[in-house]
Amino acid sequence: MGTTETMSYEEQRRRRLEENKKKLEQLNLPHLSVALRDAAASPKTSPAKQIKRKMSRDASLTPVRRSVRVASLPEPNYREVASDFVDRPRRIARVLKRRGLDDRVYASDEAREYAQTKAEEIEAGLDPKFPSFVKSMLQSHTTGGFWLGLPIIFCNKHLPKRGATITLIDENGDESDTTYLAHKRGLSGGWKGFSINHELVHGDAVVFQLIKTTTFKVYIIRASEYDSS
Repeated sequence: MGTTETMSYEEQRRRRLEENKKKLEQLNLPHLSVALRDAAASPKTSPAKQIKRKMSRDASLTPVRRSVRVASLPEPNYREVASDFVDRPRRIARVLKRRGLDDRVYASDEAREYAQTKAEEIEAGLDPKFPSFVKSMLQSHTTGGFWLGLPIIFCNKHLPKRGATITLIDENGDESDTTYLAHKRGLSGGWKGFSINHELVHGDAVVFQLIKTTTFKVYIIRASEYDSS
């Protein structure tokens, strides 16, 4: 009795194994396991690299012209156009830089000191009831940024507390309007034109005499006079 039950149990176990094997074969699991094992052995290529690789292969391709009107025209070289567009600002910047450097004049320390001394002598001879100051010209005042900062103490004491138009009168009586920025204590718009028209360069000294609330009488002493003297 025990032997019959044991044989029956072994027979049932064998049959279940065979049935499970047939099910696995039907599901094709052995082939899937082999495919997964091969895929794990070879590294995957990321989607981004695949797209980049595809784009590099297609870079030489040119778009098909759909319009009949432009079908006969030569195909544009977009790569050359893009390169020219990128390089053009650099070329312009180099040209502007060379022009700026070519226009600059650098005065010696002796020439600057000469112009400064002469300007102080002129200032000392002016009517003391009109406040004044001397300004030695730098590159930023002339061929550079064309911004003229004024003495802070002078601005706080004598100039308007808000932005205003300040007139500069040269020794010939010619007038030039400039924009005074009170919060920055300096001359902005209009000063460039005055500087260029009067050929101001590095080392020159300028005497500013406030003859009215928003009007300066201006005296210019050239640093180049040092060489001629």
